[in-house]
Amino acid sequence: MRISTRIYILLSLFVSVLLSSCGEYNRLQKTSDYEYKYEAAKAYFMEGRYTRASQLFGDLLASLKGTAYGEESLYLLAMSNYNAKDYESASAYFRKYYQSYPKGIYVEYARYYSGLSLYHETPDPRLDQSNTMEAINELQNFLDLYPYTSLKEQTQEMIYQLQDKLVEKEYLSAKLYYDLGTYMGNSLYGGSNYEACVVTAENALKDFPFATASRREELSILMLKAKYELARQSVEEKRITRYRDVVDEYYAFVNDYPESKYLKEAQKIFNDAENIVKKKNISLEED
Repeated sequence: MRISTRIYILLSLFVSVLLSSCGEYNRLQKTSDYEYKYEAAKAYFMEGRYTRASQLFGDLLASLKGTAYGEESLYLLAMSNYNAKDYESASAYFRKYYQSYPKGIYVEYARYYSGLSLYHETPDPRLDQSNTMEAINELQNFLDLYPYTSLKEQTQEMIYQLQDKLVEKEYLSAKLYYDLGTYMGNSLYGGSNYEACVVTAENALKDFPFATASRREELSILMLKAKYELARQSVEEKRITRYRDVVDEYYAFVNDYPESKYLKEAQKIFNDAENIVKKKNISLEED
């Protein structure tokens, strides 16, 4: 049952005073007066005591469902968890809110904060990035639903940052393969870590066209170096074909990055690969 604005204000002030008394929180957890408990939870929220607010709102969730207070209590439960930095719970409750109240008064913010909570939970690039993908999807869904939102700029920036994290993950994987070199303990591609490096770098460049220019450059030089090492260690029947691939890769690299800081390194690789290919061509002509 709704109460008048005046009574609501007086009740809120009364609750705030009571909350400062010793042991009141313990009594609140046990009370069956849901209206009073609800106002107390809101008072705790306004005071920034989010853990207590979250506990009380959580206790009330089932009891207030379907009432005039149900929608707001669920949203404030999610916000309490978010402000308490329990981002996993916050995202779950924000999602529960927009699924339960698809036309609710807080639905736009619930979708935004659901993605923001996931954003805060994304792991270091060296770890599994499933959570990062989930955060990107949640934030992108928010933009798709609210293309003119006032939160558009910061949402797009978060998506860019998360995408960079995915690219970083692939770069670190490719570099690890390159650094492992001839070590055979965990190679996945034909017994060659260099080949694994090439495949990983190629896939990253193809799958993440939004990667920064500097990161794409690093992936490209890594791929050139890995192809060169792969050619050097190839069996005779594959060596020339792979050296030709190195030459082609060099031309692609200098075309894309004509002022790269890696040009000297790339040139040295090219000179060696081209000399070997030329010698082979001369040998074939003589035969």
